Amino acid sequence: MRNNKKSRFQRILNLCFILVCTFFSHKGLAQNSVTAGDFFVEPPTLENLGFEWVIGGDENRNANVTVAFREKGARSWREGLPLFRIQNEEVRSILFTGAFNAVLPNMFAGSIFDLQPDTLYEAQFTLDDPDGVNGEAVRTVEVRTRPEPMPAENGRVFHVYPFDYEGPREEPAFKGLLSAYFMSSADYAEFTPTEGGDWYNAFPPRVQAGDTILVHAGVYKDQRFRYGHELLSGWAECCNTTGDGTYYLTAKGTAEKPIAIKAAGDGEVIFDGDGNNNLFNVMAADYHYFEGLTFRNTFIAFEAGLKSIAGAVGLSFKHNTFEDIGIGIHTDWGGSRNFYIADNYFTGRHNPDYLVPWTINPNRPNWEYWSQFPNIIELTNNQSQFAVKVYGSGHVIAYNSVYNFHDGIDHATYGEPDDWPNTPRDRMPVAIDIYNNDIFNVHDNCVEADGAMYNIRVMRNRCFNSALQAYSLQPLMGGPAYFIRNITYNSPASGAMKFSQRPAGGVFYHNTWFSNASPGTGNEVSNLHLRNNLILGQYDAPVMGIATLTNYSSSDYNGYYINTNRDTAPFMWYSPDLELGKDFSENAVVPREFDSLAAFSAATGQEGNSILIDTSIFQNVSMPDPVAPLSTVYPLDDVDYRLRRGSAAVDAGMALPNINEGFSGRAPDLGAIEFGDGMPHFGPRPR
Repeated sequence: MRNNKKSRFQRILNLCFILVCTFFSHKGLAQNSVTAGDFFVEPPTLENLGFEWVIGGDENRNANVTVAFREKGARSWREGLPLFRIQNEEVRSILFTGAFNAVLPNMFAGSIFDLQPDTLYEAQFTLDDPDGVNGEAVRTVEVRTRPEPMPAENGRVFHVYPFDYEGPREEPAFKGLLSAYFMSSADYAEFTPTEGGDWYNAFPPRVQAGDTILVHAGVYKDQRFRYGHELLSGWAECCNTTGDGTYYLTAKGTAEKPIAIKAAGDGEVIFDGDGNNNLFNVMAADYHYFEGLTFRNTFIAFEAGLKSIAGAVGLSFKHNTFEDIGIGIHTDWGGSRNFYIADNYFTGRHNPDYLVPWTINPNRPNWEYWSQFPNIIELTNNQSQFAVKVYGSGHVIAYNSVYNFHDGIDHATYGEPDDWPNTPRDRMPVAIDIYNNDIFNVHDNCVEADGAMYNIRVMRNRCFNSALQAYSLQPLMGGPAYFIRNITYNSPASGAMKFSQRPAGGVFYHNTWFSNASPGTGNEVSNLHLRNNLILGQYDAPVMGIATLTNYSSSDYNGYYINTNRDTAPFMWYSPDLELGKDFSENAVVPREFDSLAAFSAATGQEGNSILIDTSIFQNVSMPDPVAPLSTVYPLDDVDYRLRRGSAAVDAGMALPNINEGFSGRAPDLGAIEFGDGMPHFGPRPR
């Protein structure tokens, strides 16, 4: 009790100090010392942990938070990446007025990476400032990473068979999924087909937390236009859903005891939507687990949440196939959390032979195929919007294959978080992992962190053939959004990074991009940082073009290939007057363009340790053909982006704790793959 009183008293003192600092800052008196405020542990994922530390003061921005961590019981501590400084940056939607208009907190945030699932860790955070620290300067916490979701043991098991199946059955056996899921079976044979249509939602769920439904081989395709067929599949010949052809699942599992719907293992299980809009509605189905199933012939395979309406938590999708769909998995509800989406195949409806943008830059009209289909991405049921889009916290999207969509894997843009700036903790879009996915042939972006806030981790993804910008922050509300060891090849319209709508908080470490970094003008970003990347110019634009509203944005220890097929300066760095720390006014940035890396570094103080490279540093790489149609789709097999021994990129990087401490040689290498390391695994893992 005494410790609780002390902690409460300390928090009151901290709050009072922050209020005093705020008062004097409004009076024009700088408060350079730092005051420790509330400390938050974000929802853990399987491999990463995220943290936030609110502070007061530190107007001169020289405070820092060092990080140490260890597995509980281990003797020695490991050094973590220092927490990321966020300092009242402004995020405003320029194109869509009113969607975002936020001033970010004064705080630190950051992650600990590459941990073991279901393991208890200790983490220690030390706040330091040359101008002094007020309050509790050291925080030590214990956090357990999440286990991989699995079906519960010792739960009840139900067996589901296709409507036309006539062979032997394992009991208890049911025709169609919903007759097992709900209290409907052949026991209701007294109802006639003409009555069934009015009874479709009269039955409560049969399943409960911990149950498993094993779905046996066959095609499950309802005659959804036939009235009276719904849940009474004991006598129905074909069908299991209502007239819209949607499976509405409403029971509740738990994290320890999900409700599992799995393939039985006796052949392929196919749920065919018969061209409907939504195949599964799981907005009320907390902690459901889907494994080994195929979903096809529908626009939205899984609807899991809608903004300001309802949504689910704890959904898991493992080793499934999604084909001939418009959308794979979607939730846009603020309270969605802890989805696990891993080892799935998503195949969209877009033409696999052409890369097609959804907007045309008149300066780059060389888009063969566009003239044939000028409205190709009008998002009708004949097209594919995205494989996965989520909102919320704690989601893991890993080892998936995504081909032929408009977007690949997205965080929902959403707008400001619910009740911003007083957003409840369970409505914060934080702590999301997107890693080891294989994304191919998308009209727009491979990965979007749009609308997210803190500790978004986009790591070790492969992105081939992204028409516009591979990685989008439109906008990011604070960061850090970590983009680490991602591969990008052929992003011909606007480069690898998208900074529309004034985002704040992007961190790019150890990426390899066979594409320009960013086009420069029209993409204003705050608090941006790049280290140890390989960036190879592809088209007529600067190889590095940044417009930043904060002069504490930084870029260094990168390798650049300056392509010759361009009329623009290779380097652009637009920022406020260099005497200012930041400026969010309408015309804040001063244009600065440079014909050489040396001139860029001398004028801005950036890139002092960066180098020039060419494609000879790689095992086997040819750049995208500069005279080929921009709609050309390049295959994966022709590019080996591992480094050659002794090349300029080897030992040319900066040491980053918990990111590259396993390097060999004198220093870390540039790019996504350290020399001597094998190729990362992209896409689904073997079962």
